Amino acid sequence: MKVEKVRLSLGANSYDVVIGTGVRNRLGPYLRALSLGEKVAVVTNPAIDRLYGAGIRRSLQAARFVPKTIRIRDGERYKNLTEIERIYDQLILHRFERGSTLVALGGGVIGDMAGFAAATFLRGIPFVQVPTTVVAQVDASIGGKTGVDHPRGKNLIGAFHQPKLVCVDPGVLGTLPRREFIAGLAEVVKYGVIMDAAFFKYLEENAAAILAMDSKKLFHCIKRSAALKAKVVSADERESGLRKILNYGHTLGHAVETLTGYRKYKHGEAVAIGMASAAKLSYRLGLTDWQTVQRQISLLRTFHLPTELPKLDPGSILETMERDKKVAGGEIFFVLPEKIGVIGIVPVDRKVLKAFLSA
Repeated sequence: MKVEKVRLSLGANSYDVVIGTGVRNRLGPYLRALSLGEKVAVVTNPAIDRLYGAGIRRSLQAARFVPKTIRIRDGERYKNLTEIERIYDQLILHRFERGSTLVALGGGVIGDMAGFAAATFLRGIPFVQVPTTVVAQVDASIGGKTGVDHPRGKNLIGAFHQPKLVCVDPGVLGTLPRREFIAGLAEVVKYGVIMDAAFFKYLEENAAAILAMDSKKLFHCIKRSAALKAKVVSADERESGLRKILNYGHTLGHAVETLTGYRKYKHGEAVAIGMASAAKLSYRLGLTDWQTVQRQISLLRTFHLPTELPKLDPGSILETMERDKKVAGGEIFFVLPEKIGVIGIVPVDRKVLKAFLSA
């Protein structure tokens, strides 16, 4: 079994992203090596639990842990404080302590929620990520961002809380619904646009094989994306500067998710729309050329991702973006491409934005 590691260098908060087919079944030994307490809560949803829960529990039990399973409802619309209360209730019922551990087994929603519960229960307990979707494996599980949504905005409630380990098993992607797999590729494209022109070209040249889920190509995509995110987070853990580039496509993408009730679009689909729109906005502002816009839109469409902004009221989009956590000093900041692999972070005037959205 080929296993590779990507290191996040964060001082006392440093940890590894372990990548390899089958690594989920070695979770017990990995946790034992971290000297974590014997009580472990596996936070997951019923569908993921049916697929992988039993194997995770066996691995933990074999390593002399005492695992409990906490099942929460599936979907972004359940990513709220009410559902977090269900996690707290089970942790209290089973007398979890500060040395106990949460394992997030699932996609980005599960990871965000389990991480937030771990960050806030007893003022912080350890947690480990076992991501099962493309979005989670290449992006959401890495970097310590945890949180829940509010009816008026996405991820407005949260905390930075780094995991002790991220255990990435590409082998689980074969059970993903096709739409979920494709949606995750938006985050992979994002890394090429914001900081790696060679990786973007790799995606252009290998799109067909990636869509066919070629194992070697997928492994490379996951490892490269993880390495790029690790580099950014290691330099800026709390998003005070450089880490903001990871929000490419998310400012407008989050607004689309919020205004469509987290039901119409997968997260990656909304990010794809946000990236295509940000590229067009960059061109409109004279910050990039049309070829840069075309290459992004072409690659996103090759991956069968949406690129057109849905018919939403421009005023409502603007109002939602104004509540986004990426607003600073009352100004809406956008991550905008200058060319493939190079981006800038700039404030965009509201009148300019509204005109752009109306067009």
